[in-house]
Amino acid sequence: MSVTDSSAYPPIEAYALVGNLETCALVAPNGSVDWFPFPHLESPSILAAILDAERGGRFRVGPVDPFETERRYVDGTNVLETTFRTEGGAVTVTDFMPPAGRTDHPKKVLYRKLSCTDGAVDFEIELDPQFDYGRAETTIEATDRGALAEGRDERTLLESPIDLEVENGRISGDSSIEAGDTEWFLLRCTGAEDANTDPNAALEETLEYWTDWVHDCDPGDDCAFAGPWHDPVVRSQLVLKLLTHAESGAIAAAPTTSLPEDVGGVRNWDYRFNWLRDAGFTVQALMNLGTAEEATEYFDWFMDLCQADDPAAIQPLYGLHGDSDLEERELEGFDGYRGSRPVRIGNGAADQRQHDTYGELLLAVDEMHRHGRTLDDGEWARINDIVEYVREIWDEPDAGIWEVRGGNEHFVYSKVMCWVALDRGIAIATDGDHDAPLESWQETRERIRADVLENGYDEGVGAFVQSYGTDALDATGLLVPLVGFLPFEDDRVQGTIDAIEETLVDDEIFVSRYDGDDGLPGDEGAFVLCSCWLVDALALSGRVDEARSRFESLLQYLNPLGLVAEEIDPESGMHLGNYPQAFSHIGIVNSALYLGYARGRETDGPPPMGIRLGDPVGIDGG
Repeated sequence: MSVTDSSAYPPIEAYALVGNLETCALVAPNGSVDWFPFPHLESPSILAAILDAERGGRFRVGPVDPFETERRYVDGTNVLETTFRTEGGAVTVTDFMPPAGRTDHPKKVLYRKLSCTDGAVDFEIELDPQFDYGRAETTIEATDRGALAEGRDERTLLESPIDLEVENGRISGDSSIEAGDTEWFLLRCTGAEDANTDPNAALEETLEYWTDWVHDCDPGDDCAFAGPWHDPVVRSQLVLKLLTHAESGAIAAAPTTSLPEDVGGVRNWDYRFNWLRDAGFTVQALMNLGTAEEATEYFDWFMDLCQADDPAAIQPLYGLHGDSDLEERELEGFDGYRGSRPVRIGNGAADQRQHDTYGELLLAVDEMHRHGRTLDDGEWARINDIVEYVREIWDEPDAGIWEVRGGNEHFVYSKVMCWVALDRGIAIATDGDHDAPLESWQETRERIRADVLENGYDEGVGAFVQSYGTDALDATGLLVPLVGFLPFEDDRVQGTIDAIEETLVDDEIFVSRYDGDDGLPGDEGAFVLCSCWLVDALALSGRVDEARSRFESLLQYLNPLGLVAEEIDPESGMHLGNYPQAFSHIGIVNSALYLGYARGRETDGPPPMGIRLGDPVGIDGG
């Protein structure tokens, strides 16, 4: 069988996610862990069969005989249960990692509990460790507890209750289990080989942590997220927490690298970093979900980054520990998911100029400020410097939010977000009585506004376009009213929504990022976040029933566990791109928030971004 044969690779959306707030693992429906970087998300992989079915490495626990599979997360947790039903019986594999610093059990252990609930089942175990993306020489030896594998810098101890064999660089074993019996398999990673732990207590404390942490409301509560989308919102919150690094508070865009936007093509990127552009929408989602601690930790993290770098040096993305050196490299030894090459580590977009980043940072600061977070003198000095820098460079071209690799342009969204940086800077300075050159800021804000209205809106198209001098459309036009640049009732806003619906929307719910050439070969799927932006724009334009219908249709494309990738193929429904994607799940949370607000639900804090007190956000039947 060829490694590019699709049968060797489950669909992207078939995977489940577990993690410990420092790293994550992807679990296939057959019980195979096919992706596991260690010790952190951005670290080299130990298991990466998802990127090369033959050479990547995997860790499987499952039946020998043919089976049917059912999977679920224990309610309100990130503990995964996979039930296999064979002709002879049924077994359940429970996968989890204790959250870092939240229990008394070592975080560097992947727990796999095998329980037989009916009959008897023959099962097998296979571990094929491939350290450092398969580049490190691996040695394996049997021990009295199982088998120890060592690479260049990392090692794993597979603790097993059954006898194991070591052959050809792989660890394997098989046995049978009967109803009522339970076996534990522990993958102890570097630093946890000899740590004392009680697996049952680790599971109990992990379940307790997640159920105590997660958003919860009673059916009678006036929850802003109430509705048929409540469960997807809760799952999105749990995904975002898994992508949040326990030490820094930074949130990864996704736990994976190089899952393709175009299967078999070159649109394969490493997303295991934090993009500052996510800040505003992320903070809004976290604050309204009641996870103020996470929002504050994330806020403090990126404010520290702003202190470390002068505004001109602020990067669009950073490592989860604040690393700035994210050199993009290609892994020559991996074939890629279904032959999608190159497989990349690092991300060259870190070196781009993306002016929208500054506006998104100010959106986040404003969101925290509106929720009662005061800025000290040092924090305000950093914000003042950013706004002053934007005042100087707003009229220069940049790479834009989509990080096109075809050269810098005058992107309309970048200009709008420069306007946002000035607008929110003025609002925060005024409300907080901070020293600021308000007159010059106000003058520049109006210059940007006039420039965008003159050059970014095309009368012939009847819409805001992607960049100056083109008639190409961009889904970011849906954000023009959301960030307050123009009101929703403005004809230019409604014209942009209509034009995007006509040009970028497939099957009423799938929204592409843009039309036109972006300097790369191949096509991509519809962007989930952009589909959420359309829902938001419709809801806040008073078209609430239409927004609700489209949102509910979009949610049908989440996988059965509630996870979603960066993109969806409108024709097949396949998930594309890195998975699960933080921005997609943030979009789901915020769309549910806007729909709830438009339907008369209230939030504990200020109105969501883009809604001014007294705005006639209509209810047309929802």
